[in-house]
Amino acid sequence: MRSDFIEDLRERLHARHGAGLYRYRSTLQSPQEPRVSIEGQEYLAFCSNDYLGLANHPRLIAAVCEGAKLYGVGAGASHLISGHSAAHHALETALAAFTGFPRAVLFSTGYMANAGVISALTGRHDAIFADKLNHASLNEAALLSRAQFFRYPHLDMAVLERQLAASPARHKLVITDSVFSMDGDIAPVETLLALCQTHDAWLMLDDAHGFGVLGAKGRGIASHCNISSPRVIYMATLGKAAGVFGAFVAGEPEIIETLVQHARSYIYTTASPPVLSHALLKSLELIESEEWRRQKLVQLIACLKGELQSLHWKLLPSSTPIQPLIIGEPDAALEVSEALRAKNILVPAIRPPTVPPGSARLRISLSASHSAEDVACLGRALKELDGFL
Repeated sequence: MRSDFIEDLRERLHARHGAGLYRYRSTLQSPQEPRVSIEGQEYLAFCSNDYLGLANHPRLIAAVCEGAKLYGVGAGASHLISGHSAAHHALETALAAFTGFPRAVLFSTGYMANAGVISALTGRHDAIFADKLNHASLNEAALLSRAQFFRYPHLDMAVLERQLAASPARHKLVITDSVFSMDGDIAPVETLLALCQTHDAWLMLDDAHGFGVLGAKGRGIASHCNISSPRVIYMATLGKAAGVFGAFVAGEPEIIETLVQHARSYIYTTASPPVLSHALLKSLELIESEEWRRQKLVQLIACLKGELQSLHWKLLPSSTPIQPLIIGEPDAALEVSEALRAKNILVPAIRPPTVPPGSARLRISLSASHSAEDVACLGRALKELDGFL
């Protein structure tokens, strides 16, 4: 006898397909580079978040091999049992020094870091204030915390100020992406911090797309905006510009120790493989020393804007490696993406519910590993499609 539950799932999947929102996985058969292999076919890819081109760097590969000999593969336990290795400890110390915070703690993923921070630091008598375009992990963490949850229109500081002023909550926490993952724009961090200082609130910055790219030597959004405050709780991921995997949270010692003691997504999971932390120490060296990678990104962003300025589709005003080209409806965005794929170019179509209705887009992601000719190739293909789609 077939379960009604399975039938309900089938209907939901069918409806998603009919709305042009169905998603498929491509199986990569090569390292993450500007040119990738999928099912034996080579594509020019503008869809990774390997912003600095470190994911296949030979020095990181060598560090992984070295780390495996030193620490083995798996951590074998959670951090609070026996899984916290010397490699983890060294990386936490290095990340705190690199970002300019007193202390840092590692998490397995950015999603787990956001869940751990927000649920450990806030509860029923507190209030959370969030930009409406924040990453889903921040929103879901806020709901998990059971705190009052207020959302303000994207970058609308006037609404946020009114919300903060009206709140009688015991503790107030403002949470925001630093670089918004679908629009590529940057949060007004200086203004956010000033509002937090005025209204006795804390500020949590999700710098997943800024770490390694923004700021002096890639130190992230705090460096980029020249802010320093004990009110800031800083989260960044290590699988994007850093080229490896994982995430970390940095802040005041009391904040970090509270996470070690109370963040469930830290306590109740096996520690990430120490070999990855060993490799990330090398990644930090490359991020800090190889300024040409960030300079290359600036050049490629300018090149892309020049290539696409004549299209009837418009780029959003982003100065980061995330360059969204607004198409409009989901079917149209998917059609353009598939037409590019037929030309052996990969650019993902981003559709609702990830982005608001009517704003389906191509999200073009640039890497320091791309060349100016790669960008020109994408420009030529889009100009050809512009006249037909």
